[in-house]
Amino acid sequence: MIISAEECGYCGACVAVCPHGTLELEGMRIIQGECKNCTKCLIVCPVGAIKEGNHEV
Repeated sequence: MIISAEECGYCGACVAVCPHGTLELEGMRIIQGECKNCTKCLIVCPVGAIKEGNHEV
């Protein structure tokens, strides 16, 4: 998943819903190699700041 720091409202919804614990709100990053692409964060993001893809922001 790719998180756009410019679009993110830092609400924490993605962090709360991640079943793998791979999201960190500080620095808006995905822990490399841990994301399982379940798309739960993408679905729950209220501002559309998360996109599909493999890229650490």
